[in-house]
Amino acid sequence: MHITIERELEMRLVVSPERIVPVAARLVYRLDDPFAVHILFHITSGSPVHWSFARDLLVEGVFRPAGHGDVRIWPGRAEDRPVVCIALNSPDGGALVQAAVAPVSAWLERTLRVVPPGTEPELSDLDAGLRALLTPSGPSGGEDSAAGRPPDDPGEGHC
Repeated sequence: MHITIERELEMRLVVSPERIVPVAARLVYRLDDPFAVHILFHITSGSPVHWSFARDLLVEGVFRPAGHGDVRIWPGRAEDRPVVCIALNSPDGGALVQAAVAPVSAWLERTLRVVPPGTEPELSDLDAGLRALLTPSGPSGGEDSAAGRPPDDPGEGHC
């Protein structure tokens, strides 16, 4: 089942303290990717700019500064209204965007009702994905049938 929780909203791209540009954006949460949130920025190019990061990071960033590196989020004020500030950095460039806290918080609350914190692993098939990545393919058939473990596994307690 492919369920998504979406919210269209206007964010503000902070080009400089004197220049702020409205940007149409979409917040997306997918049950098949329960740890992440996605933001699609609809700019003048043909396809939207897509960012993904941990849902927990956005939840924390609404209340206090959160994140290091490529994504940092913190509460702030713009024009005397509460906003959430999101700094995004990549090798291609960076951006600082603001969004009104109310629609972001309401959308986050919807995601948290559908998938409460801590229940994400129940929806994530991470183990199956890791098994598929780590299972050797080829004539050996993957597992060592005599030992019940992959052929290169040194055994319990070894790294």
